[in-house]
Amino acid sequence: MTTPLLSLQGVSKSYGQVRANRAIDLEVAPRSIHAILGENGAGKSTLMKLIYGVERPDEGSIAWNGEAIALASPAEARRHGIGMVFQHFSLFETLTVVENIQLVMPGSKTELAERMRSLGRDLGLDVDPMAHVHALSVGERQRVEIIRCLMTDPKLLILDEPTSVLPPQAAERLFETLRRLRDRGVSILFISHKLEEIRALCDRATILRGGQVTGNVDPREHDAHALARMMIGQDMPEPMPAATAPAGEKRLELIGLDYQPDDPLAFHSRRSR
Repeated sequence: MTTPLLSLQGVSKSYGQVRANRAIDLEVAPRSIHAILGENGAGKSTLMKLIYGVERPDEGSIAWNGEAIALASPAEARRHGIGMVFQHFSLFETLTVVENIQLVMPGSKTELAERMRSLGRDLGLDVDPMAHVHALSVGERQRVEIIRCLMTDPKLLILDEPTSVLPPQAAERLFETLRRLRDRGVSILFISHKLEEIRALCDRATILRGGQVTGNVDPREHDAHALARMMIGQDMPEPMPAATAPAGEKRLELIGLDYQPDDPLAFHSRRSR
């Protein structure tokens, strides 16, 4: 029997009277893409923070390659080989990509830029190391976050809602990268509540509801309806069509609106590459 890369036994975490995680058991196999599935508020992000050392569990134990560990900080987690890309990016927009990398990795700009280009070519994470972050699309910024994490050579990569900010074509490109990483021996914890994404990408899924595990399944063997039932504890209600109403008086109409801010760091939308 293969030893799990990561194993949690009876892990619980409370914030005051709120029990975010309750006696969670979880095993992540080597070379797997393992989903953590649940509604908003199910306890997914809290669980990932426990695994990454951001928070410490109130109860339970964590084992890495079969040996008990205590993760007191993200730095401790990274030393073991656990990396995490958070849902909200943490890049300095006024710096270039390689300058952001240099804040957390030793090496000259030239050395780090070459390492970035090499990773980009190998894993489909192309991004210009010399570009300023404020000029990058959302998809490019996510690639920077993933590259920065991969440069620490993790054995387990945690992705918290990675497709929540991506258009469909960028999400599929991300999935191709994750499959390449799995094939190279990196296990991935993929946090999402998007059922079809999980069925297409993941070979295992742990379902949470109210901070508790309600299922451990191969999502490819269950349809979206069955997974949703495990998430919410009941069948999905039938959608009720909205009552139609006659159109009222036109109050506002915009045609051909465009705007270019004077501040280059101001928020602007850009087609994801």
